[in-house]
Amino acid sequence: MSNLDAAEYKVFEQIKHFSINGAECWSARELAAALGYVKWENFTKVIDRAMLACQNSGFDVLDQFPEVRKLIEHGKGGQREIVDYELSRYACYLIVQNGDPRKKIIALGQTYFALQTRRQEVAEYFNQLDEDNKRLVVRGDIKQWNQMLAETAHNAGVITDKEFARFQNAGYMGLYGGETVDDIHRRKHLKSSQKILDFMNSQELIANLFRISLAEEKIRKEKIQGANKALKAHNKVGQEVRGAIQRANGVLPEQQPTPARSIEEIQKEQLKKLRKKKKLMLDE
Repeated sequence: MSNLDAAEYKVFEQIKHFSINGAECWSARELAAALGYVKWENFTKVIDRAMLACQNSGFDVLDQFPEVRKLIEHGKGGQREIVDYELSRYACYLIVQNGDPRKKIIALGQTYFALQTRRQEVAEYFNQLDEDNKRLVVRGDIKQWNQMLAETAHNAGVITDKEFARFQNAGYMGLYGGETVDDIHRRKHLKSSQKILDFMNSQELIANLFRISLAEEKIRKEKIQGANKALKAHNKVGQEVRGAIQRANGVLPEQQPTPARSIEEIQKEQLKKLRKKKKLMLDE
């Protein structure tokens, strides 16, 4: 880590602790303040989403987010008990992945807490997951890579909303044999408010994850500049992913069945179950 990086990440280093077992950990309360969350109630929503992502990735939530109770000063000489979490590095990584992407500190946190082995760890569990949880895991990765692709495209010169819409369409057209976002939306019989990524099965999502991550890498590493060049690069990557599917005799993305339930519906259902589980744990 360079001196510049160390200075940037100092805020996370300063609040790092070590558990009784010697493992590094972070207080959720301290992390909330470092990430600019004023209200604990707002931060707990991010923690809930991170816990769900942890569970869907096959990890034990209680191992990564152990709950602790603390006494704080309250009133004149009084004390009251508050809930906190002793977060692992992986738990912190999931939290910043589910935080407000508009915050610059969130982007720093994503880099600081990034685990190089995360994809290998997830891969170990992925095939054991049911279809709903596979969709949730891949959709979470797509959210992260889409943010990175948008930033990389912007740095390449894709500035206006119109340019970005054309850029997105180019990638889909390459992968879907000429279909645009609107074409896919119509084919799936979705309402105007529904997102096509939320109505893809795990295999279709994986194809799009490859498209997005490879496009981001190509534009960044080749230092492509200009909206039209970035558009062509995205389209070419989409075509290459499509070609790889065809060579493997796989099912093309437009031929994949559309799931009956959206990612949003599944996530809400699982968050409800997770909150119920947390309440039962508190009552014990």
